[in-house]
Amino acid sequence: MGKTLFDKIWDKHVVQNVEDGPTQLYIDRLYAHEVTSPQAFDTLRDKGIRAFRPQKVVAMPDHNTPSDQQERIDDPVGRRQVETLKNNCEEFGIRHFDMGTHDNGIIHVVGPEKGLSLPGMTIVCGDSHTSTHGAVGAIAMGIGTSEVAQVLASQCILQSKPRTMRINIEGELQRGVVAKDVALYIMARMTTSGATGYAVEYAGSTVRNMSMEGRLTLSNLSIEMGSRAGIIAPDETTFEYLKGREYAPKGRDWDAAVEEWRLLRSDEDAVFDKEVTFRAEDIAPRITYGTNPGAGIAVDGTVPAMDEMSEAEQVQLRDMLEYMQFEPGQRLEGHPVDYIFLGACTNGRIEDFRAFASVVKGRKKADGVVAWLVPGSWQVRDQIVAEGLDKVLEEAGFEVRLPSCSSCLAMNPDKVPAGKLAISTSNRNFVGRQGPGARTILASPLTVAASAITGVITDPRKM
Repeated sequence: MGKTLFDKIWDKHVVQNVEDGPTQLYIDRLYAHEVTSPQAFDTLRDKGIRAFRPQKVVAMPDHNTPSDQQERIDDPVGRRQVETLKNNCEEFGIRHFDMGTHDNGIIHVVGPEKGLSLPGMTIVCGDSHTSTHGAVGAIAMGIGTSEVAQVLASQCILQSKPRTMRINIEGELQRGVVAKDVALYIMARMTTSGATGYAVEYAGSTVRNMSMEGRLTLSNLSIEMGSRAGIIAPDETTFEYLKGREYAPKGRDWDAAVEEWRLLRSDEDAVFDKEVTFRAEDIAPRITYGTNPGAGIAVDGTVPAMDEMSEAEQVQLRDMLEYMQFEPGQRLEGHPVDYIFLGACTNGRIEDFRAFASVVKGRKKADGVVAWLVPGSWQVRDQIVAEGLDKVLEEAGFEVRLPSCSSCLAMNPDKVPAGKLAISTSNRNFVGRQGPGARTILASPLTVAASAITGVITDPRKM
């Protein structure tokens, strides 16, 4: 029986199998940010040990970084976290991309775009959306603080091997439908726990035809189904994206690496523990209506009614809709929005800004709508300027801000006020995620752009 792609990479990184216990797995790359790393460094300090292989670690602040200016952080807690990360990296000899420097950005955007995340790697970070890096053909998993300490101390982690699932998406996407819509559709069909305990491989003609930016978006949202990791087999699209990146192999090393990477795919006779197939033509532009990413509908659809729901499902729907101030059976298209957010490790890449600009070009932002357009890295911001997208956006009434996690989560100044409704390209719509009492609808850059122009939830196909 053949092996899955996940199995091939996992097996190559096994240091030892613990009897009736977890696997000791070697880690190629540890990413660290300011929120989950301080306790890990303290653990090493308390034990009097150094980072085992500091050259395998890359750190940068992103959660607390302001998007309006980057000279200071006014919040004392956030400022202390960012300063502590910098001090820890200096003490332990770890590469640190400081706030405000052109190496900085959201860690899950910077990693792939600098060629720090490569096919065949094992990658971890104390952040759930580490699954993003699986788009290059790597095993990428979010880990806890104690596990970050394990990797710093030994370059290994104790981890139970997940089961494998393949999600096939076949066919050609409709006009106005992008990777974010695909991910939201899959989550709605599978629920937010539908992939719990699995590592998911995305496959099929739809995925093969996606750009790397689209694949990164799809992999980013794997965790929102409960998946341990999301992975996509590397191909010519992957190699073209990575070639020439700052930390990618060069010259003969590149040629040798690509030859090895071409072998990274599931065997024809590989058997997955679960396999699911979806049709691309069934997917329309999507929005969420509730307080988890799986509570979604087509943008021109209606909120579910309570008919034929179990009592538990009715209670859950009632609680979500009470918070979101929606009603069962309500049509959300045309509903006014207060805030729009383009960015996050889900949709803060250059392709997302190109998509947004393509909708708003020659139009004007709706009066009264607050818009935050935040690139995922300085490299993305520089490219926005180089391509003249900043001028297109400025003429439409928008401002491109500085790289940051921004309004994805309420850990920096970009908070949505209580009761206000935001339509956002980020990855989570939990209660209070964008600010205490804030209400969040998740959508693609195209849908967010259309809504920013009209001031109401808008189907981008109608623009």
